[in-house]
Formats: sequence, C-alpha cells, structure tokens
Amino acid sequence: MFLAGGIQQCEDWQADAARAFEDLEIVVLNPRRAVFPIHDPDAEQQQVAWENRHLHRADLVLFWFPASSSHQPIALYELGMMAAGTTLLVVGADPGYLRRTNVVCQLQHARPGVTVYDTLADTVTAARKALA
Repeated sequence: MFLAGGIQQCEDWQADAARAFEDLEIVVLNPRRAVFPIHDPDAEQQQVAWENRHLHRADLVLFWFPASSSHQPIALYELGMMAAGTTLLVVGADPGYLRRTNVVCQLQHARPGVTVYDTLADTVTAARKALA
C-alpha cells in the first residue's frame, strides 16, 4: 500500500497512517523522508522516480489531503494519474483542504464509486476494509 498525498507544509500524517497498519502483514510505502537532501540537485528527480515506480507497484493507494496552506499540486497530479487507472484507491480530504471540492468532483467523474472521506481515521478504516 502506498501512502500518497500531502507532504509539504503539513503534519506528518504518514507516520500516523503507517502505525495504523502495523498489525497487518503488508508493505506500507511511505514517500515522506525524515530528511530531504534539498541541496542535492538529483534528489527531486530520484524522489519522483521512486514515487512513480511504487505508486504503480502498489495494490492499493491511500490518498490523504490534509488541511494546509498548500494545494499539494503533486499529490493532485498523482491522484489524477491513479484515478485514470485501475489501482484500488482510498481517498480522504480534510474539510479544510483548499481543493477538497475539486477532489470530490473530479473523482465523481473519473471514479464514480470512490468515496472521499473527511478524516484520516475514516480513510484508514476504509483502507483496512479494502485490504481485508
């Protein structure tokens, strides 16, 4: 399972989500680095390649869009890319997320059966059900 969604200018929700799956025998792919080597000119390209490769390897992608000052444009791009495919998606967006309405509306067109949850806890619960 890949943890996709906001990374910049938001809390480390991935750590909370990963802990919620510790009791399951699954691989959780977390793109958030403890320390991002911002001064390495190759770091961003390597990060994007890693994320793209693992997004497409995952059986399930959990997206969470936290309330933050960022629109999380890369996560939106990734959601659009994955919504156009067939990978199982579980999506949540905090009611305070700046582009929540757009996420809900776009998914209604691209993946009509995908519910957008309001809390990380509800999103995690839905992912656990999907994995069962």
